[in-house]
Amino acid sequence: MMPTEDLFDHSDDPLHDRPDKPEEACGVFGVYAPQEAVAKFAYFGLFALQHRGQESAGIATFEGETVHLHKDMGLVTQVFNESIIAELPGDLAVGHTRYSTTGSSRVVNAQPAVVKTRLGPVALAHNGNLVNTADLQAELLDRDHDLQTTTDSEMIAVAIGEAVNDGQEWQDAIITACKRSTGAFSLVIGTPGALYGTRDPNGVRPLVIGTLPREGYSTPARYVLASETCALDIIGATYIRDVEPGELVCITAAGLTSLRWSESHRKLCIFEMIYFARPDSTVHEESLYSYRMRIGRQLAKESTVDADIVIAVPDSGVPAAIGFSQASGIPYAEGLIKNRYVGRTFIQPTQSMRESGIRMKLNPLKDVLLGKRVIIVDDSIVRGTTSRKIVKALRDAGATEVHMRISSPPVTHPCFYGIDTDSQDHLIAATKSVEEIAEQIGVDSLAYLSLEGMLETTLQDTTNFCSACFTGKYPIEVPEMLKRSKLMLEEATV
Repeated sequence: MMPTEDLFDHSDDPLHDRPDKPEEACGVFGVYAPQEAVAKFAYFGLFALQHRGQESAGIATFEGETVHLHKDMGLVTQVFNESIIAELPGDLAVGHTRYSTTGSSRVVNAQPAVVKTRLGPVALAHNGNLVNTADLQAELLDRDHDLQTTTDSEMIAVAIGEAVNDGQEWQDAIITACKRSTGAFSLVIGTPGALYGTRDPNGVRPLVIGTLPREGYSTPARYVLASETCALDIIGATYIRDVEPGELVCITAAGLTSLRWSESHRKLCIFEMIYFARPDSTVHEESLYSYRMRIGRQLAKESTVDADIVIAVPDSGVPAAIGFSQASGIPYAEGLIKNRYVGRTFIQPTQSMRESGIRMKLNPLKDVLLGKRVIIVDDSIVRGTTSRKIVKALRDAGATEVHMRISSPPVTHPCFYGIDTDSQDHLIAATKSVEEIAEQIGVDSLAYLSLEGMLETTLQDTTNFCSACFTGKYPIEVPEMLKRSKLMLEEATV
């Protein structure tokens, strides 16, 4: 599943270089598999997690005390090839695919972050975002650390190195660094001889544990850590469980051990359920496809309307649209075809192409839409720019009515925990009513899923999720200076 970005030409939009969707920070992967080509495992794991970040990718492998590292800007398939993978030997690997939230889009900010210590190198891959980055940076600079990047991820790695150089062993040093870090973080950490994984006490970002098949009793246990279960599936690993919030797992030749370094206060990002994670990933013992179909059914119960067909904004809106169709009895159809082989392009179309309505990635099916009253289902609206263009394309293709249904509540507040959302004044639902949004994007009607419907449909304890982007209730306290940078319209409720 990829964000529905750059579906049309955005050259007339001042924010045209930003997708009209929330953007996830990154995906992390780690594998401990002695006598195996661990870099290949990492490559395919990152390939499965590519939807979580498309700016850069990197893999670090450990061969005893030696770390081998390759990272660069671009997609996983652009950064790695067979010859590069062959130069990354070792028993364990740490991998990362990135979309920047803290730190600019430059190769120096690509991960894993590698730091040298008295016990050897440490390589760290981070999903999430710290809210005390400025304070942690000041502390490290006061101790004369030479920070090479502008990322909070490097600061966590440097904090681990500092604790090691102050005399702590790896496990204690990692815990020390985690306790200095406030915010959202799921970490995969490689050291000589051990692979570690941990999550912040709220577990805002996911991290799962899997095992690879053993070839006989004498073969060491082989473990995998990943942001999502889809990265386990691609390499034939079996899901065991999630890393718990506030837990540290350590994987060595002796197997897996675990300890709690903090009390747990579960607050998984609800957008992982709605949009970020792949629909074939498993959360709470079911695929997210099942949950997304369920919220589509709930959406239909809350806001059905007379229409001829239900269509989706591909690909992220498809499960909810199918659920909507099932609950409403209105037939599901494919009304928009997505070109999945077109990546981001930096070649601007000509003026005549723009005037003719160039559609880079999404094209309506005129014979499906002609004369039809259409319900179109999407997962979210951030600024409304893409939604407006989609609606116009449907009308141009002959749709007589266009009703938009969104399988999440209005996004009214920015995220500080690893989603790169705009400042609040750029969020359309923070400045306009539902009726005003409907008028701006050109639909006959617009309805969002209720907050209660979204949470209750998880079939879990509804207090176990972070929904701050819908409510402004931030589970991890955000410093005033950081809040002021994004909260333009109102104070957040912490």
